[in-house]
Formats: sequence, C-alpha cells, structure tokens
Amino acid sequence: MSKVHRGAIFLAISLTASLIAPPVFASTAPAIFTFTGSGFGHGVGMSQIGARAMAEAGESATSILKYYYKDVEVIPVVDTATIRVNIGHAIKGAIFSTSTNSSSLKVFAGDLPFSDTATAPILSVANKKKLTISISLDKKGIQGLPGTPAVATLRWSGGAAPVVTVTESTSTSRYRYGQIQIKVVKGALEITNSLALRDEYLLGISEVPTSWPPAILEAQTIAARSYALSKMGAIKPVCDCNVYDHIVDQNFVGFAKESEPRVGQIWRAAVLRTLVDSSTGLAILSNGKPIQAYYFSSSGGATQASADAWGGYTAYTHSVADTASVLATLNPRYASWTATSTQSLVSRAFGLPDVASLEILSRNSAGAVTWIKGISTNGVSMVIRGDTFRSRTKIPSPWFTPVVG
Repeated sequence: MSKVHRGAIFLAISLTASLIAPPVFASTAPAIFTFTGSGFGHGVGMSQIGARAMAEAGESATSILKYYYKDVEVIPVVDTATIRVNIGHAIKGAIFSTSTNSSSLKVFAGDLPFSDTATAPILSVANKKKLTISISLDKKGIQGLPGTPAVATLRWSGGAAPVVTVTESTSTSRYRYGQIQIKVVKGALEITNSLALRDEYLLGISEVPTSWPPAILEAQTIAARSYALSKMGAIKPVCDCNVYDHIVDQNFVGFAKESEPRVGQIWRAAVLRTLVDSSTGLAILSNGKPIQAYYFSSSGGATQASADAWGGYTAYTHSVADTASVLATLNPRYASWTATSTQSLVSRAFGLPDVASLEILSRNSAGAVTWIKGISTNGVSMVIRGDTFRSRTKIPSPWFTPVVG
C-alpha cells in the first residue's frame, strides 16, 4: 500500500471519528452566578427615577407622562368605580381588630354590596377585641364565624377615623376605607378590600417616596389610576379581586401611606390634586381607553417597548432615553450594580437540570437583554427572554452581563 493510500485512509478515519465523537461540554455547574448591570425593574413604561429628574427640572405631571407613554392623552375620566383589592391570597387564616376609641367591627354573612345597610350582622366585635378566623377542616367554610359561612363581609365604624388591623401570619396591615370580604376559594381564604378607586385606593398606593417633587407624585397617581381603571373588568375568581396588593399589579399598603409621619398628608394632597370634580380624575388614555400604565424604578439608560421586553405589542409603550437612571447621584443603588443568583434559581429559570454556562443571544435598542441561552453540563440548552430571566433569577433588571470566570 502506497503512502498516498495510507494518508487517505488515515484522513477518512480521523474525519469519521470526529463526526461520531461526543461533543465536549462544561463539566461543572457553578454554585453561584455573578452579574453586573444597571437599573431596577422590567424597564417598560415610566421610569420613576427618570420621572423624578424631570419633575426636579420643572416638568409637569402631564409632560412626564406624555414623554414616557407614546401618543397618549392625559384627560379627566369617570373614576367612581369600586375596586376590589386582594390583601390576602390563598391563606389559612387571619386576625382582625379595631383600636380606634369607640370603634367596633361587624361581620355579615355573604358578600354585601355597599348599598345593603339593612342586613343584620352575625357577629359584633368590640374595640380592641380580636376576631380570629381560619379555613374550616372541610375547607368549605370560615371557621370562627357563626354558621361557618363560605363568604363574609366585615365593616368597621365608630370614633374618629376608625381603622381595622389585619394580621396574616407575620404580616400586619391597617385599612381605613371601604369594607373587607372573606371568601373560600379552592380550599383556602381570599381576603379583599373593596373601596373607591378614585381616591381611597390611590391613597394607599406606595410606589415612590412621598418626599419626591409634587409633579412625580401626581404623575405616579395618574399612572396608578390609569392602571387600575384598565383592570376594572370582571372579578377574577382565583383571587376574588380586580387587582392584587403587590407588584403583580400595584403596591397597595392600605392606611400606611397616608398615615406616614410628617409626609402622609403630602401624598394625600398629591392624590387629591389629580381629581377634577366629584366624578372624574385625570387618567392616561390611548385610543380612547385608560392604559395599563406600566412603570418601574430605573433603566439601563433607556426604556423598553413592551414588544422587546415581553413580546406583546402595546401602542403606548416605546423606547426613550432615560439617562437619569444611570446617574449615581440620582440612583445611587442601581445606577450600576453587581448581583448574584444561585444555581438552583438559574437552572429553574431555564427548566434545566443544571446550568454550566450562559450566553446572551441578543439585546434590544435600549441595551436590555432580549434573549439568553442556558447550557447544561450535558449539552442541553434552552432559550428564554431576558426579562423572564431577570424575574426568575431575582436580579435587578434586564440590563445585565454575566461575569465569566
């Protein structure tokens, strides 16, 4: 056999071996992943840090909102609806009490409309006495109430500005307005606070510090009103509510915001300034309808359109410059940051058994990660959106870069 033939055979064997040899993947999955980045939150809609900077520069609430939301109107709309806010989701029990002098708590069977003032209570609880409830053993009723009803309404009154205190596990909150409903849903308790959207609900929204300039407080109120109005469809059965009291929707803290020492009345005044008359308040409209006014803390220098962040197009979101967010003087905590996430969170984010390495596949025009790939030690990979990765791994924002090595 000639040398030429031997070389050809060797080359063929080498090529075959390279084709059938298993690929080489990273052999270890790090316990911790480290990231650097900027901003806090999803980055869609109004940047609160950016809005604060505009307010400090003398811009009005309307000009702030028209900058961050595309082709919108800020005009009066009817806002007299009653909103139902979930303040306790799928819980096992709660404790209620009033502490205002001469106040009391009354409990009624059923889900009473505000107009029903004739129904007699099934239980009255005196001032400073506690009402403890829990899901019944058969998970069909409210233990602690006469007759173990499946639905009940709580009302409180008496004294000057009566407040009801609600304790769930280790969390305690106070509520000044409206009434509370308790309902058995899928073997657990849903607790909701029904109150006037236009002012009572907005007085409990805690999304920006009250010490910030008046224009940003008004802009935040108008955005929150618009978001709430956009959610006023049918009550969602899973929570017996229009909205939740946390960041799934908006951060509602009941009476705590309005009663903040020294500054609570500043927030109250800002909310009331956005009311136009007894039946209308300022809201943000796109194509004649109140918008689901997304907002967030800060960006990586520019906001995102919803299509870039989540894949769903909305006419009123777009990418605009947001340079205030990356100024350490205005955003000392999140102008730049370093964060970590565990192997457990990262692998669960992708639905993989483990993750050995990460690869950013693309960024949008705002600089945020749009798609990221996770690669496991066995070579299986999965791709998810950048904001999905942010949310699941609990890092501050989609403006991030993995630290290698």
